[in-house]
Amino acid sequence: MTELEPVSTVPSEAEPRSLPTDDVAALAAKVNELQEQLKRLQAEKDELWQTLIRRQADFENFRKRLERERQHDADRAVMALAEELLPILDNFERALAAHTEQSYEDYRRGFELIYRQLEDLLARYGITRIPNPVGQPFDPYYHHALERVETGDYPEGTVIEVLQAGYRFRDRLLRPALVRVAAQPTSDSMS
Repeated sequence: MTELEPVSTVPSEAEPRSLPTDDVAALAAKVNELQEQLKRLQAEKDELWQTLIRRQADFENFRKRLERERQHDADRAVMALAEELLPILDNFERALAAHTEQSYEDYRRGFELIYRQLEDLLARYGITRIPNPVGQPFDPYYHHALERVETGDYPEGTVIEVLQAGYRFRDRLLRPALVRVAAQPTSDSMS
């Protein structure tokens, strides 16, 4: 007689295990439910990611706007101080021009030193003198004409004298130069 081989109740690894149809349907439903939940979570994550990107952009724009406003406030403060200092600088110029005698030479050197220090200080903050426009055409943006002088020495509309220097703050006009402008002599003035 032959020996009977024992029957194994555990399926071998090569043989797929079959489930009852009720279990398969329940697993398929659970898989579908998990897939839907994954899609919802993915959509929620994408929405939160877009919100984060927008908030970061908003914050960066806010930071840049705040920095511009701070710079603008600082510029306004410098301009306000410069507007108060420019008349003092003008008075220094007048004092230097008034006394050219030798007896005032020591005082003059002291005034020139203070004057240069004040100009250098203003230049460090971006306040510069408009270049001397004598001999140049009148520019209403940089010059304020106080008088038109009839002369044949200069062409019409040429600046012939600067009465008060003009100044700029970086690229903005702080104060126009007060000037005299040449006008062609009229026939009445020639006779």
